[in-house]
Amino acid sequence: MTPEGIGALIKATRKQQGLLQAELAAASGVGLRFLIELEAGKPTAQLGKALEVLAALGCQVRICTPEDG
Repeated sequence: MTPEGIGALIKATRKQQGLLQAELAAASGVGLRFLIELEAGKPTAQLGKALEVLAALGCQVRICTPEDG
């Protein structure tokens, strides 16, 4: 997964849920500018804030170790 891929996923999910960027930013407690940059795939986006956005969308994040296959 790349920053661009995460941003695209967030944008697509937000649109699917019928949310405006400002609505999602408010629901996740981040600034509108942050969300715009996150959706654009900014590689230096803060992880904690990105996780808040994903949680507000109802997304789950799963990290697999190499042993998990």
